[in-house]
Amino acid sequence: MLYKFKSKATGDLIMLEPNGRQILRIVGKDDTDSLAKGILLPADIPAALMALEAAIREDDERQQQRSREATAHNEESAHAERISLRQRAAPFIEVLKRCLKEDHELVWGV
Repeated sequence: MLYKFKSKATGDLIMLEPNGRQILRIVGKDDTDSLAKGILLPADIPAALMALEAAIREDDERQQQRSREATAHNEESAHAERISLRQRAAPFIEVLKRCLKEDHELVWGV
């Protein structure tokens, strides 16, 4: 399954289902109905951006801790090749910023 995020402010953003679901849960759209289809209004976007930034910081800290532990044990970090939340969320964050700037909502599943 794919998520297709749409807005009048941007082109469509398509994400694989696990990644789209992760992003939606972070921004508080985690109930079954909201995961299937929903809307982020311009008024909701600042809170969504703050939630994403906080989750990205936490993910970065976890990755750094894993790397430090691997280095301490003279092991290669198994997570060095992992795509971070920062990388996965970057296009979504850009879409949200443009939606906020142009005062348009973001929808999915419709």
